[in-house]
Amino acid sequence: MNDFVARQRQAQADYFRRADIVAGHGGSAWRLASRTENLTPDIRPVAEAYFQQHGITWHRHANHGLSSQVCCLNFLMPLAERSDVLSRLVGRALEITPPKMRAVEPGPERRDWFVGFEWTGKEDYLGEWPKGGRATRGANATSADAVIQFAGDDGPETLLIEWKYTEAYGAPLQDRRRPDGTGGNDMRARRYGDKAFAPDGPIRADMSLRLEDFFWEPFYQLLRQQMLAWRMERALGERVRVLHISPAGNTALHRVTSQAIAKASGEADAFEAFKALLQPQPDGVPRFVSTTIEALFGPEVEALRGDPWADHLRERYHFLGGASV
Repeated sequence: MNDFVARQRQAQADYFRRADIVAGHGGSAWRLASRTENLTPDIRPVAEAYFQQHGITWHRHANHGLSSQVCCLNFLMPLAERSDVLSRLVGRALEITPPKMRAVEPGPERRDWFVGFEWTGKEDYLGEWPKGGRATRGANATSADAVIQFAGDDGPETLLIEWKYTEAYGAPLQDRRRPDGTGGNDMRARRYGDKAFAPDGPIRADMSLRLEDFFWEPFYQLLRQQMLAWRMERALGERVRVLHISPAGNTALHRVTSQAIAKASGEADAFEAFKALLQPQPDGVPRFVSTTIEALFGPEVEALRGDPWADHLRERYHFLGGASV
């Protein structure tokens, strides 16, 4: 356990105590008996209704104070109908003029929502869905933690968001196979082998890399999301980018776990390494952007003091207090 994780465990335990939320499930002061009170108060009923409406799976540890899924929801779901705030955040993240937001899908009360969650796309872009059916959002298929759509100066665009909190990685993917010998890395190779590298995918073909070199997190997740964005862009006829968001203090997340990727990219930071592997686009606009929670949300949270959304985030996620504003 790194120092950042230890600090966040203590911070979440302290928050639950201040908020009079009963914690201590399983002997951990940062874990609750149920996920409900892990959500910001404003979204507790609507989150459950939204997940049920769209058939979304909750993560196994959604009752954990360090849940990335819950962290993402707490920051973004209160903004689902606040297109003005979302527009400013998108502008800051992509360094563009705050754009006009486009509705993603209806919320539980059938009003337009400008952000969606556990997004797999509207088609089986990566050949992962069950035959004759749809993927379950949040399980068993490549998905983005959130999705936002907008119309900018260059036209309509989709932004897939990957959200991290306290994750850190080191070991390669486990090559889990079924009793009959199928599945595992062989299945990954068959499914994605013709979708990863240019000209049929987002990764440069001149880096002397194999698909197996990406069987290390966070690169496996990054690759799948970038492949999803690549195929969505061609199907939709509009730019699709991936935005990666994580806390500045989680330096362990930036470790380059795949030695082959470290050598090919020449980078010591995982996200800079991944950027170096991507095929340049004709319009010159990078399709992968990485930022921190503090840099993206800090100025907005500070500007909206007195707003329940902003005040709750500052109270619970104390690292926002150190953001540069």
